[in-house]
Amino acid sequence: MSNRRALVLGASRGLGLVLADELARRDWQVIATTRRSGGELQASADARNGQLTIEHVEMTSPEQLTALRERLDGRRLDLLFVNAAIDRGNLPIGEVSTDMFTEVMITNALSPLRAVEALRSLVAPGGTVAVMSSEQGSISRNTEDGYDLYKAAKAALNQLMRSYATRHAGDGQTKLLIDPGHNRTRLGGPDAPLDPRESIPAVVDVLEAQAGAPGLQFLDLHGETVPW
Repeated sequence: MSNRRALVLGASRGLGLVLADELARRDWQVIATTRRSGGELQASADARNGQLTIEHVEMTSPEQLTALRERLDGRRLDLLFVNAAIDRGNLPIGEVSTDMFTEVMITNALSPLRAVEALRSLVAPGGTVAVMSSEQGSISRNTEDGYDLYKAAKAALNQLMRSYATRHAGDGQTKLLIDPGHNRTRLGGPDAPLDPRESIPAVVDVLEAQAGAPGLQFLDLHGETVPW
């Protein structure tokens, strides 16, 4: 049995669920988080015979992140992967309410980096801290109209991860922003071109290939650099 251990935050459905299952399939010991009991994640854990275990946490709660850190004290992670995103529709920014703006920014940008800061001490030197981003967060590739708030939140996530990487440049950990492509999920919609069961194995290939690489990289599922 492999001694590689991963913590995947935001694994109740969609990309996070498939990611946790794929890591377990590759013989990683996986801890996956969800806000609620049961569902597909529990079914996956039941099928993995202890390879995948579940923790319950609301990622937008600093108190719950601290409690998770305390519960996992003494564990050593080779991978911390944070997956969190919501979308509130395709509105021009002038029609976005303050409450909607706040909700999306807290969920998509602030909370993932709070989670990274709260849990980074569990990651071994030489381990990887990765966050699910999107090409939508690339400022230079923002050449098509639409989804102003989602794009802004992902760009903010990228900027916060850049600040994090600068602040912790000497910790010996690999740091990655991952663009998994446009997938058929609740967020991506039924007409998206990619199936998570095909794209996520490619993402895991990238995570495994980049283990030990220095600095921060923004990469797609093929391991190609996404422009900032």
